[in-house]
Amino acid sequence: MNDEYDDEVIRAFLDNQLQLFPEEVASTPEEAEDFLLDCFAVVCDSKDEAIEYLKDNMDIEEMPEDELLTQPEVFSVGDGRFLIVES
Repeated sequence: MNDEYDDEVIRAFLDNQLQLFPEEVASTPEEAEDFLLDCFAVVCDSKDEAIEYLKDNMDIEEMPEDELLTQPEVFSVGDGRFLIVES
């Protein structure tokens, strides 16, 4: 896991931010990176790492693993990585 946001991570957040928020919180890559830094968003390098992070850090009452990655806080980067934004 890391908190470094490359272009793919920032684009995934910008393109899909409305899955978590009722309105856009960022409109430029710079605003998106600042927002992700402010909320300590985490980039997980794999599905397994994302699931482990969610189980360890979020109040999830025995949710099946296949449902964990469909939560609004979880953004698929598209290259096997996942961005987790705790709002």
